[in-house]
Amino acid sequence: MIQPKYPYYLANEAVFANQDLDIVDKYTGEIATQVALADAKAIDQAIASAEAAREPMAAMPAYQRQDVLNHCVEQFTKRSEELAQALCIEAGKPIKDSRLEVTRLIDTFRIAAEESVRLHGEVQELEISARTEGYRGMWKRVPIGVCSFISPFNFPLNLAAHKVAPAIAAGCPFVLKPASKTPIGALIIGEVLAQTELPKGAFSILPCRRDGADLFTEDPRLKLLSFTGSPSVGWALKAKSGKKKVVLELGGNAAVILDEGTDLDDAVSRVIHGAFYQSGQSCIGVQRIYAHESLYNEFKEKLVTATKALIKGDPKNEETFVGPLIDEKEAKRLESWIAEAVSSGAQILCGGQREGAMLDPTLLENVTKDTSLYQEEAFGPVALLESFSDFQVALDKVNASEFGLQAGIFTRDIYKIHHAWDTLDVGGVVIGDVPSWRVDNMPYGGVKDSGLGREGVRFAIEDMTEIRNLVVRLKQ
Repeated sequence: MIQPKYPYYLANEAVFANQDLDIVDKYTGEIATQVALADAKAIDQAIASAEAAREPMAAMPAYQRQDVLNHCVEQFTKRSEELAQALCIEAGKPIKDSRLEVTRLIDTFRIAAEESVRLHGEVQELEISARTEGYRGMWKRVPIGVCSFISPFNFPLNLAAHKVAPAIAAGCPFVLKPASKTPIGALIIGEVLAQTELPKGAFSILPCRRDGADLFTEDPRLKLLSFTGSPSVGWALKAKSGKKKVVLELGGNAAVILDEGTDLDDAVSRVIHGAFYQSGQSCIGVQRIYAHESLYNEFKEKLVTATKALIKGDPKNEETFVGPLIDEKEAKRLESWIAEAVSSGAQILCGGQREGAMLDPTLLENVTKDTSLYQEEAFGPVALLESFSDFQVALDKVNASEFGLQAGIFTRDIYKIHHAWDTLDVGGVVIGDVPSWRVDNMPYGGVKDSGLGREGVRFAIEDMTEIRNLVVRLKQ
């Protein structure tokens, strides 16, 4: 179902400029298709076209923007299996997980269609003293202008959707740089958008080399940069972004706490999913597991047994749970981190073996705090176990990180729930589940090194709009 070649999209139109970007099947290592690669001239043209489309996009009635988004929902639904198969090949994501991501793509555009006709303002009381008598105030939201989007490889459909769909809902033209390793899903989104009545120049989707990110970052015609990816790259881009607004959704080493009294069978099934779903390549994947000492040994035994039972291999196989990492380089990096932890006294409970880009799901305990696996984002199928006796100490350990994206807590104590919500320095706290859980209309993002701003359609629209105030002096 994958095409032999794909264009990029410049000012709403498909351009088969070249076939310079090879897209590799992440499991077989063979070239699956070829994609047109944009150069600096094409990126400059895209930004200029988006700038020209700024007023037509802002003037587009809300119902027409909603029609565009509803068209996308309809087409993505019809082409859901094509999208899933392409994702499975280009990202190495198990086919069941690929189908779930397509569902989230559709959900995100559906939410955006609903929000596109809800861009409200309010009337504000200004007569707060004798000085302001006779004045009336109100405000509304207006599109911020041309947006620049850079999306990552791990959720190439849904994380592109979390930028594209709110931009259309808000009335903002945009340029999108999809990850060069996984651009196909974004290009299919472009193919569907090209069927709509969006003003010419409203969108461009341009795979390019990493140095092309400078053009997506520094151009003063761009009014907002939204980047999802690694912290080192994200903060560097922010430093070069100039006066534009910046939204960053970066990495994490998310933690989960299992308090005393936790249903272990339920917790094991959720932790397995959180730690090893799509080979752990998720910024909110479970990396640190803190289990109360009263249940630690039993939980460890159950978790190790369940981890060993996971099926790994060809992501096209319906039964596969763990596929390859995005490339062998990343697998080797994690293999070296595991070796570093072991040399510092950690014990491997299961896994740790690598073959090419495949890394066995791995659990360790007694990992010291000075190792990469404890401090950094693993971004792969590796998780660390540790016991605790005091709930506050567990919260402190969660906070003892440079990251702060989401945290999960298994507890039934309402007082502990609210204390954790008040105490944890993260963007979101998930109770009764793992930090990997997300629904596409909730505010999502992190603090500290994990980012800046919030995604989730309604909240992204707020970033893509500005408040414009109106003051009326009534007739004297």
